[in-house]
Amino acid sequence: MFWDKHSDWKTAETAWDRKAEELRASHPLKVLGKLPKMAGIAEPGIKRKGLVYLLSHDRKLFFWRHFFRSPIRYAYRLIRSYLRGKSYTRDGDFFLYGLSSEEDLKLAPDSLFILGFSYCHKPFECPSGRFTDQCIRDPEHPVCRQCFIGKCAHAAPKETRLLWIPTIHYIGEKIFEAAAKNPKQKIFFLITACEMSLEMFGDWGNMVGIEGIGVRLDGRICNTMKAFELSERGVKPGLTVVLDETQKRMLDLLRRLRS
Repeated sequence: MFWDKHSDWKTAETAWDRKAEELRASHPLKVLGKLPKMAGIAEPGIKRKGLVYLLSHDRKLFFWRHFFRSPIRYAYRLIRSYLRGKSYTRDGDFFLYGLSSEEDLKLAPDSLFILGFSYCHKPFECPSGRFTDQCIRDPEHPVCRQCFIGKCAHAAPKETRLLWIPTIHYIGEKIFEAAAKNPKQKIFFLITACEMSLEMFGDWGNMVGIEGIGVRLDGRICNTMKAFELSERGVKPGLTVVLDETQKRMLDLLRRLRS
């Protein structure tokens, strides 16, 4: 990884940003107009609709297969999360699940850290394609070097599990699999997603018993169920972004976790 080739964080980030700035001038990435400030969630009964969507589109039956490995424990956690009202504590663009503050996210040698990115803020020119769970994250590629996702992937702690998320079932399956593989292992996550997804599916993370942070995306986000369902099929002509201040906050968190 790029960061590992440098003596410290500041040196690595300076080198990354300097080249990225050069490439923004010589190989500018396409953005379809000025990113709008979208309205918030415009969908009533969002948790109920999220549950219906998750179960009705579970073609691999991953939810039922994993749920019935420990149905009493999972049911208790899920009901408790629903009864709380909000499945998270919000701090700006950080949605905290099972944590009281971002400082509570601390990695131990035997813990698993999942760093995930919604496909919808991949650049249009992504060499791996947008609606895919692949990412070449090549620091010498002019697109990857300008991409915030690529920067985070290289800045992450060495043992990080990196995920590029095309659908909600994909990330759910990966988390269930990780929890089932080693039930005693502590799992932490840092995942980018639209506010609608963070609202709809946070209870499921609480059910599994993982802790972490969902990072709210801005730009051309999904704020209706119809837009969400189209996005889940790869129909996402707009671009979402992590806002500049939130990018800095994510990188500060990754820097702390590396140390």
